[in-house]
Amino acid sequence: MAHLHEPGRLVNRDTGWFKSSRSAASSDACVEVRFAAGAVGVRDSKNATGPRFEFTTRAWRSFLAATNR
Repeated sequence: MAHLHEPGRLVNRDTGWFKSSRSAASSDACVEVRFAAGAVGVRDSKNATGPRFEFTTRAWRSFLAATNR
């Protein structure tokens, strides 16, 4: 399944965990996102082995649309 990786760009592969391009390189005060297997994972960058949230692609797109207003 394709996932939204950048505005308007779809990817069909596991992206691995990544931080926003707007995050400071040395900052751990953010979340990391991963697109894979029809879902979007979100985790705390300070606790990479801790709990993770998983959203459907549709829910993630709705979240992005709401936050980009």
